[in-house]
Amino acid sequence: MAIDLSVSGLASGFDWKTLVDQLAEVERTPERRLQLTQSNLQQVNNAYASLNTQLGVLKNRVDTLQDPTLFNSRSAKSGDSTIASAIASEGAAIGMYTFAFSQLATAAAQQGAPDAAKPLNPTNDVSGLVINSASFATGVAGGTFTVSGKQVTFATSDSLQQVFDKISTATSGGVTGSYDAATDRISLSSSSAIVLGSATDTSNFLQIAKLYNNGTTNINSNSPLGAAPLSNTLANANLWTSISDGGNGVGEFKINGVSIAFNASTDSMADTLARINNSTAGVTASYDSVNDRFTLTNKTTGDIGVALEDVTGNFLAATKLSSGTLQRGNNLLYTINGGGQLISQSNTISEATSGLTGLTVTALAEGKSTTVDIASDSVKIKAAIADFITEYNKTQSLIDTQTASSTDAKGKVTIGLLGNEPDASDIASRLRSQLNADVAGLSGTLRRLEGIGYVSNGNDNSLTLGDSAKLDSALANDLNGVKSLFTDSTHGLTTGLSSFLDKTIGDGGALNAHQDNITKQISAIDTQISDQERFVLSIKQKLTDSFVAMERAQARMTQQLAFLTKNFG
Repeated sequence: MAIDLSVSGLASGFDWKTLVDQLAEVERTPERRLQLTQSNLQQVNNAYASLNTQLGVLKNRVDTLQDPTLFNSRSAKSGDSTIASAIASEGAAIGMYTFAFSQLATAAAQQGAPDAAKPLNPTNDVSGLVINSASFATGVAGGTFTVSGKQVTFATSDSLQQVFDKISTATSGGVTGSYDAATDRISLSSSSAIVLGSATDTSNFLQIAKLYNNGTTNINSNSPLGAAPLSNTLANANLWTSISDGGNGVGEFKINGVSIAFNASTDSMADTLARINNSTAGVTASYDSVNDRFTLTNKTTGDIGVALEDVTGNFLAATKLSSGTLQRGNNLLYTINGGGQLISQSNTISEATSGLTGLTVTALAEGKSTTVDIASDSVKIKAAIADFITEYNKTQSLIDTQTASSTDAKGKVTIGLLGNEPDASDIASRLRSQLNADVAGLSGTLRRLEGIGYVSNGNDNSLTLGDSAKLDSALANDLNGVKSLFTDSTHGLTTGLSSFLDKTIGDGGALNAHQDNITKQISAIDTQISDQERFVLSIKQKLTDSFVAMERAQARMTQQLAFLTKNFG
C-alpha cells in the first residue's frame, strides 16, 4: 500500500503543516492591512452616502421654498362653519367678503305617476293568491303573528284566504279578514277592539300587509298593497302596463341622452334601476313602494330637467316615468357684500358665478349670512420655512457627528469617520455661510434669516427661531420681502443653495464624484488582496512541496536503515 507522505510528520515526526500555516499567516499581514484600509474606506463611503441622502432631503425642502407659488398661497376662513365653508387657491384676492344665502340649491326629480303597480289581486276572491307569489313590496316570512292575543301560524305556501281562515280559527271567529280589490287593502274586523302583534312574533306579515293598531274594531291596510317586486323580471313586474323590450331582448331607453339597455325576460327591476344608477345619465333611480311610483333624482343640484325617451320597448311608459311630473330643483340664490342677487346651480360657488378668482365657497345654511376672510396662507409658508431649517440642522448635526473626535476613559482619541475628509467640512462651512450671511443684491430690507427671527444658537451650526414675532410680522407686513429673500431668481437664498446642492449631489456632483473615487479605491484593494492571496498560496505550496520531499527522503533513509540492520545485524 502506498504511503501518503503529504501527511505532516508521517516519516519525520515533525508537524511541518502547522509551521507552513503559521508562515502563510505571517505572509498575509499585508492583506490584513489592506482589508483594514478597505473597511475604513467602506465606512467613509457609507458615511458619505448618509450625508448624500440627507442633502437630498434638504434639496427637496429648498425646492419647496424656491417655488414662488408658495408665497401666493391663500387661506380662507368662514366666520361660521355651519353656514359656509371656503377654500382659496393660489392668487385669490386678499380681503373679507360677506355671503348671504337666501335659497339653497336642491336636486330636481322626475316623479313617475302614482299607482304604477297593479293590486295584489284583480278580485276580492284571494283563495288562489299564494303568499309567496303575491306582489307585496317586500317578501313575507312565514311563521307566527298575533291577533287579539292569539297566535296565528301560517306558511308562505298558503293562500291569502287561508291566512284569513287561520286568523278566524285562532280567534274562534272573533276576528275576520278580507281583501278589497278596489282599494287594494286588507281589512280585519271584530266586535271588539283589535290588538295586533306581540314581542314573540316570528313573521312580518302584519307589517307587510300594512296593518297597524288603531284602537278600533276595524283595521285596514294604511295604503294599497300591490307593488312592483324589484326581484321579479321586468316582464313580471306587476305593472298596469307590462314592460316590453320589443320582443327581441334588446330594449333601450335614454335618460339625458344616455342609452340604457334591458331585456324584459332576464333583467330584474333591481338590475335595471342599478344600471341607470351606474350609468353616466346623472340620475338616481328608485322605487317608492309606499306611494307606488318610480323616481329619477338628479345627482346634481339646480333647476334643470330630466330628458326621457323610449327607443325600443316601453320601459319609461310602463313605469309611468314619462307620464310623471318634474319636481323642479332650486338654484342657490346669494349675494356678496350686499350686491345684486347671484345664482348658482350648485351649493358650491365657484369663481365662474361669483367672479372671485381662486375662491370656492360651499353654502350650508339657508336664510343666513357669514363672512369669508381670504388671507395669505402664513401657516403653510411658516411650515415650509420650518421644514427647511429642520433639515438644514439635521444636515449640520450629521456632519458634526461624522467629523467629531472622541476621547475614551484612557485618553485615547478617536477621529470621526469624516474627520479627515475636507469635503465634509467644506459642505458644512458653505451651508453655514449661506444661511448666516447677508443675501447680497436684494433691494428690500430683509436680507438675512435673522430678519425673520432665525438665529444661530452660538454653540454649533444649527439655527433656531429665536423671535417668532419677527416672522409673523414679516409675513403679515412684508410678504414680498420674505418671498424675495428666498426666491429672488438671481440673489435669493434658495437660488444659491439650490445651485450649490446641485453641484454637490446632482449628476456629476462633487460628492458623487468623491464617492465614485472611494468605490474605485475599494475595488482596487480587492484586486490587491486577491494578488496577495495568490502570492501567499504560492509560497505555501512551495513550502509544502519541500516538506513533502523531505518526508520522502526520510522515508527512503528509514527503509535503507531497516535493510542494513536486517542483513548485517
